[in-house]
Amino acid sequence: MSDIKDNVSNAAHAVADAAKNVGHKIAEGASEAAAYVKEKAGIGCANKGEDAGVAGIKERMDVYASCGKKVGVVDHVVGNAIQLTKGDSSDGQHHFIPTAWVGRVHENHVHLTKNSVETEGGWKSDAASCASCGA
Repeated sequence: MSDIKDNVSNAAHAVADAAKNVGHKIAEGASEAAAYVKEKAGIGCANKGEDAGVAGIKERMDVYASCGKKVGVVDHVVGNAIQLTKGDSSDGQHHFIPTAWVGRVHENHVHLTKNSVETEGGWKSDAASCASCGA
C-alpha cells in the first residue's frame, strides 16, 4: 500500500513541476509578445538608451505612464512639476504631474512610475500642488 502512495505522490510532484514549467514558458511568451506588439505599434519603448534624468525633460516630449499609455505631452517644467499641454487633455485644461513620478527620460519621451489610472487620478491643476507629492 505504501508503494502506491509513494507512486501517487511522485506522480503528483511530477505533474506540479510540469505545470510550473509550462506556466513560466507561457509567461515568458506573453512578455515577449507584449514587447513585440508595443514595438510594432510604437507604444512605449525598450529599456534602451541613457536616462537623461529630470533635467533632460524638454517641451513637446510625449509622456507615458508605466502601463505604456500616453498620458500627455510636456508643455514645460515648472519647479518640481511637469505641465502637460492642454491641447492633449480631454478636458482642455493644463494638468501638472510631480517630477518625483518620473522613472526615466529618453531622447524624445518621458516614462512615469505611475500607471495611467494613478497618473490621471493624481495629477494636479497647478504646479504648487505638486510640491508635496512624492513618488
